[in-house]
Amino acid sequence: MTLEELVACDNTAHKMQAVSQALEQLLVAAQRQDCLTVGVYESAKLMNVDPDSVVLCLLATDEEDEDDIALQIHFTLIQAFCCDNDIHILRVSGMQRLATLLGEGVQDSSEPRDLHCILVTNPHTDSWKSQGLAEVASYCEESRCNNQWVPSVALQER
Repeated sequence: MTLEELVACDNTAHKMQAVSQALEQLLVAAQRQDCLTVGVYESAKLMNVDPDSVVLCLLATDEEDEDDIALQIHFTLIQAFCCDNDIHILRVSGMQRLATLLGEGVQDSSEPRDLHCILVTNPHTDSWKSQGLAEVASYCEESRCNNQWVPSVALQER
C-alpha cells in the first residue's frame, strides 16, 4: 500500500466517523422537533403528499435484511422517488444503534416501529438546523459527484 492510499483510507475512515456522528446528532434533534417520519409505509404516504418537505431519506438495514426481497423492492422505489425529487438518500447500517438513538425498546408494551425507512422533514424553524444536516447533505452531494448515488454510513454501538 502506498502512502497516498494509506492517507486516503485514513481520511475516508475519519470522514465516515464524522458523518456518522453528525447523523446521530441530526436524528436526535429532528426527533425532538417532531421532524421525523418513521416506517416504509408512513414515509411513502408523506412523500406522496408533501415531497418538498423532505430533506433526507434514510434507508436502514442490517445483514439479516439483505435477503428480504420485498424490503429491497421498497428501497428501490423509494430511491427512485428521492432521485426524481432531489431528496438526499443515505443507506444506514446499525439498526440497534438507530433504535437506541430513537428511544425504541423503552416502551415494552408497544410494538416496535419499522426503522427501515426514516424521513427527516424540513423544520418550520431554524432552531435545530445544526451543522449535522449540512454535513450529511454535503456527504451525500460529494458521493453523487463520485458516482455513488446512495452513500452509506455505519452507526456504531457505544
